Amino acid sequence: MTTFEPARPAVPRAREVQASVLAAFQLVEDARYLGLDRRPRRRRARILAERAVLARKLQRDLRAG
Repeated sequence: MTTFEPARPAVPRAREVQASVLAAFQLVEDARYLGLDRRPRRRRARILAERAVLARKLQRDLRAG
């Protein structure tokens, strides 16, 4: 009779769990970006532009202060 190593338990590694969490988060972000609420394209573009302007202002203020 020969000896053998016991099989490793099938437990997902941390990376696999993180990958599935990141994938789920990406799906949510994609849905939000694509606009499931069906806003007009022009309105979405305006909102994104406003966010960009606010982000630049905040960045400028953080560098100044």
